[in-house]
Amino acid sequence: MRSHHIVAAVFFAVALTGGAVAQQKTVVVLGTATPGGGFPLYGAAYSSTINEMDPTLSIEPKNTRGSTENIPLIESGGIHIGQATGEVTYEALAGIGRPKANLRIINAMYSNSGMFIVRADGPYRALADLKGKPIAWGASGSGFVVLARYAFDGLGMDIAKDFQPIFLEKAADGPAMVLDGRAAALWGGGVGWPGFVAVAKGPSGARFIAPSADEIKRIVAKHGFIKPITLPAGSYPGQDAPVATLGSWAFVLAAPSLPDDIAYRIARALHKGESAIGAKLAQAKESTLANTLAAAPRQDLIHPGVLKYMREAGVLR
Repeated sequence: MRSHHIVAAVFFAVALTGGAVAQQKTVVVLGTATPGGGFPLYGAAYSSTINEMDPTLSIEPKNTRGSTENIPLIESGGIHIGQATGEVTYEALAGIGRPKANLRIINAMYSNSGMFIVRADGPYRALADLKGKPIAWGASGSGFVVLARYAFDGLGMDIAKDFQPIFLEKAADGPAMVLDGRAAALWGGGVGWPGFVAVAKGPSGARFIAPSADEIKRIVAKHGFIKPITLPAGSYPGQDAPVATLGSWAFVLAAPSLPDDIAYRIARALHKGESAIGAKLAQAKESTLANTLAAAPRQDLIHPGVLKYMREAGVLR
C-alpha cells in the first residue's frame, strides 16, 4: 500500500489567477544542494524543462545541504524527490553508516568519471607507475575522493596508504601542485573539469591515466555501483582520443510511496524534453531513459512508474 500522508501533503495546489481557477498542478518538491554547486544548476534546468513539457506538473527546486541531507528528507516526506551522488546512493541502499534506505530511482542525472591527469613530459603512464607517489586526491569531503576510495579498494589498494596522499583545502589548489612537481598526478574527472583544464593548458601539456580494461573489470566486480564510463575525445585541450575509465552516476531519487502516476509523468516529460534540458545544461544531455536503465544498480530500484513509461517508450522490453 502506498502511504497516503505523502499524497495528501503534496500533490495538488490550485493556482488562482484573476479570480479564475487555473489548471490544477501537481506540486513536486525537488531537493538540490547549496547554492553555487552543480546540483542546483541541474535542478533549475530539470524543473524548468519538466514544467514546460507537462503543464500539469510543478517541480519546485529547494536548496538543501545536498546528497546526505536529501535522502533523509525523502524518507521523512520533507521533499518528494531529491538529488544524490552515486556513492551516497550506494551507501544509503547498502546501509553503510546508517540504516538501509528504501529508495527508487526517477532518473540518472549525469556521470562523474574518475582518472588521473599528469604532465605530458613526466614518466607516468599507468596506475602502477603512480604507486607510492604524491597524489592530489581532491578536497577531503569531495565525491571524487569517495569514488577513488572505492575504485582503489576494488584493486586491493588504499588511497591513503599505497600513495603519498594530498587532501586539498580546496579543489583549486591541485593543478598548481602537478604543474610545479609537488604532486605526480591529480585525480578528478568529467567533461571540462576546471582542475584538468588548468593542467592541460600548462606549458608541457597533459596525459590521462585511467585503470586498464582488466582493472576496470576487477573494480566493477567488487563495487557494482561503479560503471565503465568513456570520457569523449576533445573534452580537454590536446586530448584527441577518448579515455575509457569508470565512475558513478548521480540520481534523482524518490520514496517508493511516490505515486506511480507522478513518477510516470516526470519520466515522460523528461524524455520529451531531452534536447531542451541538454540545451540548458551540457551535463544534463546524459539524463536519458537509456542511461537511467544502464546506470541503475538493479532494475527493481527504478520507480515502477518510470519502468511503465520505459516500456511504453520501447527502452525496456
